[in-house]
Amino acid sequence: MADNTHAEKILVLDFGSQYTQLIARRVRETGVYCEIFPCTAPMEKIRAFGAKGIILSGSPFSVHQKGAPKLGRGLMEMGLPVLGICYGMQLLTHSLGGKVAHSQKREYGPAVLTIDDNTGIFDGLSKNENVWMSHGDRIEKLPKGFCATAHTANSPVAAMRSLTRPVYAIQFHPEVVHTPNGARILSNFVKNICGCSGNWNMRSFLENEVGKIRERVGNDRVILGISGGVDSTVCAAIVHKAIGDQLTCLFIDNGLLRKDEAKKVLESFRKNLHIKVKGVDASGIFLKALKGVKDPEKKRKIIGRRFIDVFRAEARKIGNVKYLAQGTLYPDVIESVSFRGPSAVIKSHHNVGGLPKAMKLKLIEPLRELFKDEVRALGHEMDLSDTLIHRQPFPGPGLAIRIIGEVTHERLTILREADDIVVEEIKAAGQYREVWQSFAVLLPVKSVGVMGDERTYENVVAVRAVTSRDGMTADWARLDHELLARIASRIINEVKGVNRVVYDISSKPPGTIEWE
Repeated sequence: MADNTHAEKILVLDFGSQYTQLIARRVRETGVYCEIFPCTAPMEKIRAFGAKGIILSGSPFSVHQKGAPKLGRGLMEMGLPVLGICYGMQLLTHSLGGKVAHSQKREYGPAVLTIDDNTGIFDGLSKNENVWMSHGDRIEKLPKGFCATAHTANSPVAAMRSLTRPVYAIQFHPEVVHTPNGARILSNFVKNICGCSGNWNMRSFLENEVGKIRERVGNDRVILGISGGVDSTVCAAIVHKAIGDQLTCLFIDNGLLRKDEAKKVLESFRKNLHIKVKGVDASGIFLKALKGVKDPEKKRKIIGRRFIDVFRAEARKIGNVKYLAQGTLYPDVIESVSFRGPSAVIKSHHNVGGLPKAMKLKLIEPLRELFKDEVRALGHEMDLSDTLIHRQPFPGPGLAIRIIGEVTHERLTILREADDIVVEEIKAAGQYREVWQSFAVLLPVKSVGVMGDERTYENVVAVRAVTSRDGMTADWARLDHELLARIASRIINEVKGVNRVVYDISSKPPGTIEWE
C-alpha cells in the first residue's frame, strides 16, 4: 500500500463479509483514508498501521460455529474507538461476556430500526430508519457495561454501545445502499467518535504519490504496459507527472482488442497526453497460443504468460529499465489475494503478479489502494479528458473472455462488430456514463432463424450492461426496450453470422460482470 503515514486512518478488520470492501469505500467517502486487514492480522501490524478507529466487518459465520473467526487478543486493550457491524457486533458481545443465540426468525433484507438513543453514531437520524439486515443470530444478553440503543421487531438489541468506552455495535449493514442513512452512521463514527477531520482527498493523494515516485526512481527508467483503459492511463499520467520521459509505455496489441482500439490508444497517448509510447503488434502470437483452448482460466493464464514473454522482449530492447509500473487497483488485490483464509480465488487477474517476478524489476503501483471511482477522481485532478477518464472498464484478457469457448479470427471479427454496435448505440442514447460496463458476448451455441424466407443456423450474441459504483457488486442495467431493440436489430442485420440477440439480467453476486 502507499505510504499514508500522515493521513488520518480507519482500519477495517475483515471477518469474511461480502460487503467489507463497501465499508472501506463508505469511510473513504467521508474524506478519511481506510484500509482492510484480514481479521487474522497480527497485533503488531494493527498497531503499526496507526488507525484512529477500528471497524469489525460482518461474516458468513456464526460466533458459535467451529472455526469461527475470533477477536484478536489485545485489540480491545488498544483503547481505540470500535464499531462492530453484524457479525462484528455478535463477536463483541460473545467476547465481552454477553450472550448470542440463534434467532427463531432470521432477518434478511429490509427492516425498520427504532432508535432508542440518538446520540453517538445515531446523531442526526430519525426515530425510525430503514436498514438492511443479514443475520440468523441475535443478542440475548448485553455484555457488562453496555446498553441497547436501537431495536427492530425481531431484534430487541439491534444496536448497542459501551457506557464507559467508545465502543459501538450495530446488527444491520450501514455500508449498503439499502440502508439510506448508513453513510451518516459511518460518518458519525469516523468523525464524531474517532475525531477524524476528513482531509484525505485526491489532491493530497496525488501530491504524496508524485513525490514518492520521484524520490524512489531518481534518475532510473520506468516501463509501463498500457491498455488504454482508465487504470493504466491514470497510472501512466501520474508516473509521467513525477518523472517525465524517464517513463516509456508499451502498448501490446494482442489481437483481442475492440474495433480500432490500438490506433485510438496510440494516438491518444502521443497527441493528447504527450507520453512516450511504443506500439507492438503481437496478435499472431496470442491467437496461435489460444488455438483450441476453451477453458476460461486457461485462456487467462495463456494470455498472461504470452503478455509477459512479449513484454520482456520489448523491455530488453528499451534497455536499462529498473522499475515496472502497473495500474493495479484495490479490487484486483482483493479478488486475487483472498483476505478470508481458505476462501476461493474468484479469478486470476492479469495485472497482479507475474511481470515483476519474471523481469526482476522493482514494482511501482501508485493506484494499488484505490477503487475505480477514486481513480477517475484522480484523473480529473490531473485534468485528463472525460473520454479517457470515463471509459468503461475492459478486461486484460480482452475479447478472449467474452468469446465463450475457442477464440478464432472469425469469432473475434463477429464479436468486434457486435460489441461496437452495443457501445455505439448506448453512447447515442446518452447512457454510456450511466452504466458501469456495456458489451457483447459471443456464445458457444447456434440457433435456428429465418432470414429472407430461408432457414439460418447461426451464432447467438448476449448483450451485457450493468450498473455499479466500484465493480465489487453490480446490477443489470434497466435499459430502455427501444434501445435494446435497436441494438438487437443492428447486430442481426449488420453482423454476418448472428441471427439471435439475448440480454443478460444477472447481478453480481451471484454472477460476475464478465462471463468468464
